[in-house]
Amino acid sequence: MSDTGDRPPNEKSQIWGGRFSVAPDEIMTAINASIGVDQRLWREDIAGSLAHAGMLAAQGIISAEDAAAIEIGLAQIAGEIESGTFVFTEALEDIHMNIEARLKELIGEAAGRLHTARSRNDQVATDFRLWLRTRLDETVSAMSELQGVLALKTRDHAGTIMPGYTHLQTAQPVTFGHHCLAYVEMLERDIGRFLDARERLNECPLGAAALAGTSFPIDRMRTATELDFNRPMANSLDAVSSRDFALEALSALTISATHLSRLAEEMVLWASPHFGFITFSDRFATGSSIMPQKKNPDAAELCRAKVGGLAGAFQALVLVMKGLPLAYSKDMQEDKARTFIAFDDFSLVLAAMTGMVDDMDVNEAAMKAAATHGASTATDLADWLVRDLGLAFRDAHHVTGAIVAEAEARRCHLADLPLEVLQHFHDGITDQVYGVLTVEASVASRTSYGGTSPDLVARQATQWLNRLSERFS
Repeated sequence: MSDTGDRPPNEKSQIWGGRFSVAPDEIMTAINASIGVDQRLWREDIAGSLAHAGMLAAQGIISAEDAAAIEIGLAQIAGEIESGTFVFTEALEDIHMNIEARLKELIGEAAGRLHTARSRNDQVATDFRLWLRTRLDETVSAMSELQGVLALKTRDHAGTIMPGYTHLQTAQPVTFGHHCLAYVEMLERDIGRFLDARERLNECPLGAAALAGTSFPIDRMRTATELDFNRPMANSLDAVSSRDFALEALSALTISATHLSRLAEEMVLWASPHFGFITFSDRFATGSSIMPQKKNPDAAELCRAKVGGLAGAFQALVLVMKGLPLAYSKDMQEDKARTFIAFDDFSLVLAAMTGMVDDMDVNEAAMKAAATHGASTATDLADWLVRDLGLAFRDAHHVTGAIVAEAEARRCHLADLPLEVLQHFHDGITDQVYGVLTVEASVASRTSYGGTSPDLVARQATQWLNRLSERFS
């Protein structure tokens, strides 16, 4: 048990004011300090302080001279942090006090006036929203790049036939381009969720102070506009105590990571010798320390694994926030660490997935060969029986099932069954049926909107490439 009774006041107790007369225990300092995490908010913290100082001066709350000194001092601090010469100290607890203490060293008493009409509560809420807003913008841009390489693969493989699966069993032929487009569409919905989250978080907490607002005649619209927020937050309690903006971003992140994990899983399967659909160059594969022949899709496997941490970050913050009374509680200091890690990991996943999609070489022959197995054109046969012979679909389904069983017994494809064998199951079948039993005919016939017809897929690829080009312009 430590004894701090004889320990003199330190810099930290001065930060808290005259209420405390002795320094905190070392363990208290260790659990309370957040500078190891939140120092990456320094840009946002300085931007918020500059906007706040400018507003205070404009409102006559501090002098123009003090505001100018604050601006010069903060610019010097930004330079020191950029160059790596700034000394962060745990004794000063967080990024806000580290910057303020250095500002006092540089400009003296004027530094203390910067904190007029604000609290670390509204300060950190503002910083966090600014940081997350930038990360969301970067994420949307990176996701659009991944969409771009998928759309290019779609264009190049609009007619490349592969098996489509349900239950991981061969179902119907599709094209590889069509498969790639499915992920383009998923990513677009993910982007929509990120943009929605960005819109909702883009309200400014600054000026809410500790929880109740302030008696100083501040102009919150000015600071909100200066920081590119849409508006100030309308309730001071909500402003300092809400973290749903981070939860929403982490939720969107988790959903998108799940989509990418599914693509990564398919890459792992496709790259295996049992499928042989794709190969990665040495740039996106690793070897084995004991088996010389191995070429492992480790990048895809790690992307697949990252979703666990991302989903965990969302769940962790949910559990932090679920029982907190209004307004601010120190529990909320745990909001940033996992969010930072989650966005770092997701950024890496996006870069890796973009690289792998661009890098992978498609084995068209293996894909087409696999598409011919498992009676993949059975539905085309049933449709032909309905369309050409007038059978009810359920009757056609029964006839086709019996024909499939016969093909399996003969160990051949449907198209290899002699006409007389087919007619054994229905005497109305003619040799025209062979026109629908090839995989080429099957994919070409899927002309309904959103179908796998190569012509449709090619048009959609062009539309997506044009759309993405406009997004980046």
